Amino acid sequence: KIGEQKHAREPSSLQQCMHLAVVACGDRLEETLIMLKSAILFSNRRLCFHIFAEDSLRPEFEKKLKEWPSSYTKKFEHHIYPITFSVGNAQEWKKLFKPCAAQRLFLPVILKDVDSLLYVDTDVLFLRPIEDIWHILKEFNSTQLAAMAPEHEIPKIGWYSRFARHPYYGTTGVNSGVMLMNLTRIRSTQFKNSMIPSGLSWEEMLYPLYQKYKNHITWGDQDLLNIIFYFNPECLYVFPCQWNYRPDHCMYGSNCKGAEEEGVSILHGNRGVYHDDKQPTFKALYEVIRDFPFEDNLFQSLYYPLQSKFLDTVHTLCGRIPQVFLKQIEKTMKKVYENRVIVYLGANHRY
Repeated sequence: KIGEQKHAREPSSLQQCMHLAVVACGDRLEETLIMLKSAILFSNRRLCFHIFAEDSLRPEFEKKLKEWPSSYTKKFEHHIYPITFSVGNAQEWKKLFKPCAAQRLFLPVILKDVDSLLYVDTDVLFLRPIEDIWHILKEFNSTQLAAMAPEHEIPKIGWYSRFARHPYYGTTGVNSGVMLMNLTRIRSTQFKNSMIPSGLSWEEMLYPLYQKYKNHITWGDQDLLNIIFYFNPECLYVFPCQWNYRPDHCMYGSNCKGAEEEGVSILHGNRGVYHDDKQPTFKALYEVIRDFPFEDNLFQSLYYPLQSKFLDTVHTLCGRIPQVFLKQIEKTMKKVYENRVIVYLGANHRY
Protein backbone atom coordinates (compact mmCIF):
# COMPACT_ATOMS: atom_id res chain seq x y z
CA LYS A 1 0.00 0.00 0.00
CA ILE A 2 1.03 3.61 -0.47
CA GLY A 3 3.21 4.74 2.40
CA GLU A 4 4.09 1.29 3.74
CA GLN A 5 7.80 0.40 3.95
CA LYS A 6 8.53 3.88 2.70
CA HIS A 7 12.27 3.83 3.38
CA ALA A 8 12.79 0.39 1.88
CA ARG A 9 11.01 1.38 -1.34
CA GLU A 10 12.27 4.94 -1.68
CA PRO A 11 15.13 4.37 -4.19
CA SER A 12 12.92 2.51 -6.67
CA SER A 13 10.03 4.95 -6.24
CA LEU A 14 12.39 7.85 -6.91
CA GLN A 15 13.54 6.18 -10.11
CA GLN A 16 9.98 5.55 -11.28
CA CYS A 17 8.79 9.10 -10.55
CA MET A 18 8.63 12.07 -12.81
CA HIS A 19 10.28 14.66 -10.60
CA LEU A 20 8.81 18.17 -10.36
CA ALA A 21 10.60 20.90 -8.38
CA VAL A 22 9.29 24.29 -7.30
CA VAL A 23 10.50 27.06 -4.98
CA ALA A 24 7.91 28.95 -2.91
CA CYS A 25 8.46 31.92 -0.63
CA GLY A 26 6.40 34.91 0.49
CA ASP A 27 2.79 34.81 -0.69
CA ARG A 28 3.22 31.98 -3.20
CA LEU A 29 1.49 29.19 -1.25
CA GLU A 30 -1.81 29.21 -3.17
CA GLU A 31 -0.15 29.68 -6.55
CA THR A 32 2.13 26.70 -5.90
CA LEU A 33 -0.75 24.47 -4.79
CA ILE A 34 -2.76 25.35 -7.92
CA MET A 35 0.29 24.49 -10.06
CA LEU A 36 0.64 21.10 -8.32
CA LYS A 37 -3.10 20.53 -8.71
CA SER A 38 -2.87 21.12 -12.46
CA ALA A 39 0.00 18.62 -12.61
CA ILE A 40 -1.94 15.76 -11.03
CA LEU A 41 -5.28 16.45 -12.75
CA PHE A 42 -4.05 15.22 -16.13
CA SER A 43 -1.00 13.01 -15.59
CA ASN A 44 -1.20 9.24 -15.55
CA ARG A 45 2.29 8.48 -14.24
CA ARG A 46 3.45 8.83 -10.65
CA LEU A 47 4.85 12.22 -9.65
CA CYS A 48 7.45 13.20 -7.07
CA PHE A 49 7.07 16.80 -5.88
CA HIS A 50 10.17 18.53 -4.49
CA ILE A 51 8.93 21.68 -2.77
CA PHE A 52 11.50 24.17 -1.48
CA ALA A 53 9.81 26.57 0.91
CA GLU A 54 10.69 29.02 3.64
CA ASP A 55 10.03 27.85 7.19
CA SER A 56 6.68 29.61 7.65
CA LEU A 57 5.17 27.89 4.57
CA ARG A 58 6.34 24.32 5.12
CA PRO A 59 3.64 23.27 7.65
CA GLU A 60 1.01 24.93 5.45
CA PHE A 61 2.06 22.82 2.47
CA GLU A 62 1.87 19.64 4.57
CA LYS A 63 -1.59 20.57 5.83
CA LYS A 64 -3.04 21.50 2.45
CA LEU A 65 -1.65 18.50 0.56
CA LYS A 66 -3.07 16.12 3.17
CA GLU A 67 -6.53 17.62 2.61
CA TRP A 68 -6.58 16.49 -1.03
CA PRO A 69 -8.68 13.34 -1.67
CA SER A 70 -6.90 9.99 -1.56
CA SER A 71 -7.73 9.25 -5.20
CA TYR A 72 -5.32 12.08 -6.05
CA THR A 73 -2.77 11.87 -3.23
CA LYS A 74 -1.96 8.30 -4.25
CA LYS A 75 -0.73 9.69 -7.58
CA PHE A 76 2.20 11.52 -6.01
CA GLU A 77 4.66 11.68 -3.16
CA HIS A 78 6.05 14.95 -1.88
CA HIS A 79 9.22 16.11 -0.16
CA ILE A 80 9.48 19.55 1.44
CA TYR A 81 12.90 21.17 1.92
CA PRO A 82 14.18 24.33 3.61
CA ILE A 83 15.74 27.09 1.53
CA THR A 84 19.51 26.47 1.48
CA PHE A 85 22.46 27.69 -0.58
CA SER A 86 25.63 25.59 -0.54
CA VAL A 87 28.06 28.32 -1.68
CA GLY A 88 28.33 32.07 -1.21
CA ASN A 89 26.24 34.39 0.93
CA ALA A 90 22.71 33.05 1.59
CA GLN A 91 21.22 36.53 2.03
CA GLU A 92 22.63 37.65 -1.32
CA TRP A 93 21.15 34.62 -3.06
CA LYS A 94 17.76 35.16 -1.41
CA LYS A 95 17.58 38.74 -2.63
CA LEU A 96 18.95 38.06 -6.11
CA PHE A 97 15.56 38.44 -7.83
CA LYS A 98 12.21 37.25 -6.49
CA PRO A 99 12.40 35.81 -2.96
CA CYS A 100 14.34 32.54 -2.95
CA ALA A 101 14.18 32.08 -6.75
CA ALA A 102 17.94 31.45 -6.88
CA GLN A 103 17.30 28.17 -5.05
CA ARG A 104 16.74 26.53 -8.45
CA LEU A 105 20.44 26.99 -9.24
CA PHE A 106 21.29 24.62 -6.39
CA LEU A 107 18.95 21.73 -7.27
CA PRO A 108 21.75 19.58 -8.79
CA VAL A 109 23.71 19.95 -5.54
CA ILE A 110 20.82 19.24 -3.15
CA LEU A 111 18.91 16.48 -4.99
CA LYS A 112 21.88 14.14 -5.33
CA ASP A 113 19.71 11.01 -5.71
CA VAL A 114 17.56 12.45 -8.49
CA ASP A 115 18.66 11.84 -12.07
CA SER A 116 16.37 14.29 -13.92
CA LEU A 117 13.65 16.75 -13.02
CA LEU A 118 11.36 19.45 -14.32
CA TYR A 119 11.68 22.77 -12.52
CA VAL A 120 8.80 25.25 -12.83
CA ASP A 121 7.99 28.64 -11.34
CA THR A 122 5.01 28.83 -9.00
CA ASP A 123 2.95 30.72 -11.62
CA VAL A 124 2.87 27.80 -14.07
CA LEU A 125 -0.18 25.71 -15.04
CA PHE A 126 -0.08 22.37 -16.84
CA LEU A 127 -2.69 22.00 -19.58
CA ARG A 128 -1.56 18.50 -20.58
CA PRO A 129 0.20 15.57 -18.84
CA ILE A 130 3.70 16.19 -17.49
CA GLU A 131 4.83 12.99 -19.22
CA ASP A 132 4.54 14.83 -22.54
CA ILE A 133 7.29 17.31 -21.64
CA TRP A 134 9.17 14.61 -19.69
CA HIS A 135 9.65 12.74 -23.00
CA ILE A 136 11.81 15.63 -24.23
CA LEU A 137 14.58 14.33 -21.94
CA LYS A 138 14.93 11.40 -24.35
CA GLU A 139 15.50 13.82 -27.22
CA PHE A 140 18.68 15.24 -25.63
CA ASN A 141 21.84 14.52 -27.58
CA SER A 142 25.04 13.43 -25.81
CA THR A 143 26.01 16.96 -24.66
CA GLN A 144 22.63 18.46 -23.74
CA LEU A 145 21.78 18.59 -20.04
CA ALA A 146 18.98 21.16 -19.75
CA ALA A 147 16.06 22.47 -21.81
CA MET A 148 14.29 25.82 -21.85
CA ALA A 149 12.15 27.91 -24.20
CA PRO A 150 13.24 31.20 -25.81
CA GLU A 151 12.55 34.37 -23.83
CA HIS A 152 11.05 35.91 -26.98
CA GLU A 153 10.13 34.78 -30.46
CA ILE A 154 10.86 38.13 -32.13
CA PRO A 155 14.35 39.63 -31.52
CA LYS A 156 13.29 43.24 -32.18
CA ILE A 157 10.89 43.19 -29.21
CA GLY A 158 13.00 40.87 -27.05
CA TRP A 159 14.32 42.14 -23.72
CA TYR A 160 17.75 40.53 -23.93
CA SER A 161 18.37 41.57 -27.53
CA ARG A 162 17.55 45.19 -26.65
CA PHE A 163 18.72 45.75 -23.08
CA ALA A 164 21.02 43.01 -21.75
CA ARG A 165 24.42 44.10 -20.46
CA HIS A 166 25.74 40.57 -20.13
CA PRO A 167 26.15 37.52 -22.41
CA TYR A 168 22.97 35.55 -23.10
CA TYR A 169 21.99 32.45 -25.04
CA GLY A 170 21.14 32.72 -28.76
CA THR A 171 19.44 35.75 -30.28
CA THR A 172 16.72 36.34 -27.67
CA GLY A 173 17.92 34.57 -24.51
CA VAL A 174 15.97 31.80 -22.74
CA ASN A 175 13.29 31.87 -20.06
CA SER A 176 13.92 29.72 -16.99
CA GLY A 177 10.32 29.47 -15.71
CA VAL A 178 10.02 25.96 -17.19
CA MET A 179 13.31 24.07 -17.19
CA LEU A 180 14.07 20.39 -17.75
CA MET A 181 17.31 19.34 -16.07
CA ASN A 182 19.39 16.18 -16.34
CA LEU A 183 20.98 16.56 -12.91
CA THR A 184 23.36 13.62 -13.39
CA ARG A 185 24.91 15.29 -16.44
CA ILE A 186 24.99 18.70 -14.75
CA ARG A 187 26.88 17.24 -11.78
CA SER A 188 29.46 15.52 -14.00
CA THR A 189 30.13 18.34 -16.50
CA GLN A 190 32.99 20.83 -16.50
CA PHE A 191 31.55 24.11 -17.80
CA LYS A 192 33.38 26.62 -19.96
CA ASN A 193 33.29 30.09 -18.43
CA SER A 194 34.69 33.61 -18.61
CA MET A 195 36.65 33.39 -15.35
CA ILE A 196 39.35 30.74 -15.76
CA PRO A 197 40.67 28.92 -18.86
CA SER A 198 39.81 25.46 -17.52
CA GLY A 199 36.30 24.24 -16.85
CA LEU A 200 34.44 24.52 -13.56
CA SER A 201 31.84 22.24 -12.02
CA TRP A 202 28.31 23.60 -11.64
CA GLU A 203 28.70 24.26 -7.91
CA GLU A 204 32.19 25.79 -8.29
CA MET A 205 30.94 28.15 -10.98
CA LEU A 206 27.82 29.66 -9.37
CA TYR A 207 29.18 32.14 -6.84
CA PRO A 208 32.16 33.46 -8.90
CA LEU A 209 29.78 33.92 -11.83
CA TYR A 210 27.37 35.88 -9.66
CA GLN A 211 30.20 38.04 -8.28
CA LYS A 212 31.46 38.85 -11.77
CA TYR A 213 28.07 39.81 -13.24
CA LYS A 214 25.98 40.95 -10.27
CA ASN A 215 26.07 44.61 -11.31
CA HIS A 216 24.89 43.78 -14.83
CA ILE A 217 22.01 41.35 -14.30
CA THR A 218 18.33 42.29 -14.03
CA TRP A 219 16.47 38.99 -13.92
CA GLY A 220 18.63 37.26 -11.31
CA ASP A 221 19.12 33.53 -11.65
CA GLN A 222 17.61 33.51 -15.16
CA ASP A 223 20.37 35.86 -16.28
CA LEU A 224 23.01 33.61 -14.71
CA LEU A 225 21.58 30.64 -16.60
CA ASN A 226 21.70 32.65 -19.83
CA ILE A 227 25.35 33.47 -19.16
CA ILE A 228 26.16 29.80 -18.46
CA PHE A 229 24.56 28.61 -21.69
CA TYR A 230 26.10 31.45 -23.71
CA PHE A 231 29.47 29.88 -22.93
CA ASN A 232 28.11 26.31 -23.21
CA PRO A 233 25.49 26.40 -26.00
CA GLU A 234 26.00 22.73 -26.82
CA CYS A 235 24.59 21.88 -23.39
CA LEU A 236 21.13 23.36 -24.00
CA TYR A 237 18.10 21.91 -25.76
CA VAL A 238 15.61 24.63 -26.78
CA PHE A 239 11.96 23.56 -26.77
CA PRO A 240 9.19 25.55 -28.49
CA CYS A 241 7.14 28.34 -26.96
CA GLN A 242 3.95 26.31 -26.33
CA TRP A 243 5.81 24.66 -23.42
CA ASN A 244 6.30 28.03 -21.71
CA TYR A 245 3.49 30.26 -22.96
CA ARG A 246 3.50 33.74 -21.41
CA PRO A 247 1.51 36.97 -21.88
CA ASP A 248 4.29 38.19 -24.19
CA HIS A 249 3.16 35.58 -26.72
CA CYS A 250 -0.24 37.20 -27.22
CA MET A 251 -0.31 40.71 -25.71
CA TYR A 252 1.52 42.20 -28.72
CA GLY A 253 -0.34 40.01 -31.20
CA SER A 254 -0.02 36.23 -31.48
CA ASN A 255 3.64 35.27 -31.95
CA CYS A 256 3.87 31.64 -30.82
CA LYS A 257 3.23 29.51 -33.89
CA GLY A 258 3.56 26.26 -31.94
CA ALA A 259 0.65 27.26 -29.70
CA GLU A 260 -1.44 28.30 -32.70
CA GLU A 261 -0.93 24.85 -34.24
CA GLU A 262 -0.99 22.59 -31.16
CA GLY A 263 -2.45 24.71 -28.37
CA VAL A 264 -0.76 25.86 -25.17
CA SER A 265 0.90 22.97 -23.32
CA ILE A 266 2.21 24.83 -20.26
CA LEU A 267 0.87 28.24 -19.28
CA HIS A 268 3.26 30.62 -17.49
CA GLY A 269 1.37 33.50 -15.90
CA ASN A 270 4.29 35.79 -15.14
CA ARG A 271 3.83 39.54 -14.58
CA GLY A 272 1.29 38.62 -11.84
CA VAL A 273 -1.47 38.15 -14.42
CA TYR A 274 -3.39 35.57 -12.36
CA HIS A 275 -4.06 38.23 -9.74
CA ASP A 276 -4.94 41.37 -11.69
CA ASP A 277 -7.21 42.18 -14.63
CA LYS A 278 -4.58 42.94 -17.26
CA GLN A 279 -4.79 39.50 -18.92
CA PRO A 280 -8.23 38.03 -18.11
CA THR A 281 -7.60 34.94 -20.26
CA PHE A 282 -4.72 33.84 -18.03
CA LYS A 283 -6.68 34.71 -14.91
CA ALA A 284 -9.67 32.67 -16.13
CA LEU A 285 -7.57 29.52 -16.49
CA TYR A 286 -6.05 29.99 -13.05
CA GLU A 287 -9.40 30.54 -11.34
CA VAL A 288 -11.12 27.60 -13.04
CA ILE A 289 -8.37 25.16 -12.01
CA ARG A 290 -8.29 26.69 -8.52
CA ASP A 291 -12.04 26.27 -8.08
CA PHE A 292 -12.36 22.82 -9.66
CA PRO A 293 -13.64 20.29 -7.07
CA PHE A 294 -11.27 17.33 -7.25
CA GLU A 295 -13.83 14.57 -7.66
CA ASP A 296 -16.07 16.37 -10.13
CA ASN A 297 -16.51 15.80 -13.85
CA LEU A 298 -13.69 17.56 -15.74
CA PHE A 299 -15.83 18.59 -18.71
CA GLN A 300 -18.71 19.81 -16.60
CA SER A 301 -16.81 21.51 -13.77
CA LEU A 302 -13.65 22.66 -15.55
CA TYR A 303 -13.98 22.87 -19.33
CA TYR A 304 -17.48 24.37 -19.54
CA PRO A 305 -16.80 27.08 -16.91
CA LEU A 306 -13.61 27.88 -18.80
CA GLN A 307 -15.47 28.32 -22.07
CA SER A 308 -17.97 30.58 -20.31
CA LYS A 309 -15.23 32.74 -18.77
CA PHE A 310 -13.45 33.00 -22.11
CA LEU A 311 -16.54 34.61 -23.65
CA ASP A 312 -15.86 37.61 -21.41
CA THR A 313 -12.28 37.96 -22.67
CA VAL A 314 -12.79 38.06 -26.45
CA HIS A 315 -12.24 41.84 -26.47
CA THR A 316 -8.62 41.38 -25.30
CA LEU A 317 -5.59 40.56 -27.46
CA CYS A 318 -5.05 37.20 -25.78
CA GLY A 319 -8.77 36.47 -25.57
CA ARG A 320 -9.18 36.81 -29.33
CA ILE A 321 -7.48 33.43 -29.78
CA PRO A 322 -9.35 31.18 -27.30
CA GLN A 323 -8.60 28.03 -29.32
CA VAL A 324 -4.91 28.46 -28.47
CA PHE A 325 -5.73 28.10 -24.78
CA LEU A 326 -8.46 25.47 -25.11
CA LYS A 327 -7.10 23.08 -27.74
CA GLN A 328 -4.61 21.17 -25.61
CA ILE A 329 -6.69 21.07 -22.44
CA GLU A 330 -9.67 19.68 -24.40
CA LYS A 331 -7.49 17.00 -25.98
CA THR A 332 -6.04 16.14 -22.58
CA MET A 333 -9.44 15.73 -20.94
CA LYS A 334 -10.61 13.44 -23.73
CA LYS A 335 -7.57 11.24 -23.15
CA VAL A 336 -8.27 11.14 -19.41
CA TYR A 337 -11.77 9.84 -20.05
CA GLU A 338 -10.64 7.37 -22.71
CA ASN A 339 -8.12 5.94 -20.25
CA ARG A 340 -10.74 5.65 -17.53
CA VAL A 341 -13.18 3.88 -19.87
CA ILE A 342 -10.50 1.42 -20.98
CA VAL A 343 -9.51 0.70 -17.38
CA TYR A 344 -13.17 0.28 -16.37
CA LEU A 345 -13.99 -2.04 -19.26
CA GLY A 346 -10.80 -4.00 -18.67
CA ALA A 347 -11.65 -4.48 -14.99
CA ASN A 348 -15.19 -5.66 -15.84
CA HIS A 349 -13.85 -8.01 -18.50
CA ARG A 350 -11.54 -9.67 -15.97
CA TYR A 351 -14.40 -10.44 -13.66
